[in-house]
Amino acid sequence: MNHSSATAQQRLYRIVEEGMCTGCGLCQSVAGVDSVRVEKVTSGYQRPRVVGPLSHATVDQIYDVCPGIRVQGLAPRLIASDTRQDSLWGPYRQIVRGWAADPEVRFEGSTGGVLTALAGFLLASGRVAFVLHVKASQRHPTFGEPQLSFSQADVIEAAGSRYGPAAPLLDIRAVLDRGEPFAFIGKPCDITALNNYGRQDPRVDELVRYRLAPVCGGYRSPAATDQFIASLGIEPDELRSLRYRGRGCPGPVRAETHSGRVVEKRYADYWGEDETAWSLPFRCKVCPDGIGEGADIAASDTWPNDTIDPATEQLDPGTNALIVRTLAGQELLQAAVHAQALALGDEIGPRDLDSYQPHQVKKKQAALARLQGMEDEGRLGIRHQGLRLEALAAQQPESHFQRQRAGTRQRIRDGKASESAPE
Repeated sequence: MNHSSATAQQRLYRIVEEGMCTGCGLCQSVAGVDSVRVEKVTSGYQRPRVVGPLSHATVDQIYDVCPGIRVQGLAPRLIASDTRQDSLWGPYRQIVRGWAADPEVRFEGSTGGVLTALAGFLLASGRVAFVLHVKASQRHPTFGEPQLSFSQADVIEAAGSRYGPAAPLLDIRAVLDRGEPFAFIGKPCDITALNNYGRQDPRVDELVRYRLAPVCGGYRSPAATDQFIASLGIEPDELRSLRYRGRGCPGPVRAETHSGRVVEKRYADYWGEDETAWSLPFRCKVCPDGIGEGADIAASDTWPNDTIDPATEQLDPGTNALIVRTLAGQELLQAAVHAQALALGDEIGPRDLDSYQPHQVKKKQAALARLQGMEDEGRLGIRHQGLRLEALAAQQPESHFQRQRAGTRQRIRDGKASESAPE
């Protein structure tokens, strides 16, 4: 490897080493698989590994689109003049409770199955040729892998949240090369990645007709998930599948071995009752957009105070809160209801979302202070635009801002915000 390629590699790996990689896979598409491959590395995550010549120009392109270090809100051109704005939840045209009208879809999907139902409706109505989303990985049962769904059966097969590494944009160039209209369902950071890439490839805006996201609190580190599997008395090579939730709201965490043994635990047993003890990647802890600001529709859980009642969770059929941000999202929602793919409940507002998602409120309010802490330590940080972080920070006491800023600095100094190079 020549000196130029070596220093380009160092620049790419800096994103990983500073804990900012979201694992979306986009850098593999930008650089090409002969230069960069996103794959499972020794840390347990999926990370970009340089396998061939890499130029600084290519790394410049990656820096421009990487959602780990660049996050923007909804494009101004997509915000209609009568769209309402909330300082925390951003632009919205409608916020409403809803669920999949088909009881099977509602049961199989996460929460109320809204994203699963919308995917099925888009295919059945011919609005898109396929849906790009994530299903359980065949190689690594705790991971997700990209899936092109062409039918309702495909969509149902991929139903249920994935709380492990997943790289839905590994082959986005090849997907765009198909030249067919499609919908994309991904975490907010994956939506950001796709929107960022649209600046480099105009086919994104031409072919991606709908962008749908769950409101996301992050995913557990692979090491923490491995520890959970071990606590079930299952060796890593024995695990055949892991279902994180679904088949109820939230439904059980279900592990199955190659020998057919099945172990089920409560969703809260997997995550733990105390949010402060969640084992999240560092990038998730400082995320300035877990609420899907770049999506046409974002769907969230609706547990009051984000608390699951163990006495009723197995009886709860699941209800989502839908944050409809764009005209396209609003038209899609109305069409899906008219086709009886979705059922809607009562209209709600941003303060209801505060109750359902208190951890999103805390993280959004603390985001600017945490980003400032990274900047203090000479880190890449996150370039952000249109997320109202300055206004939210100004609403907090100065002591809160400085405490969050100092806490992030200390986390970095303690090595809790770093990863090894992906060799």
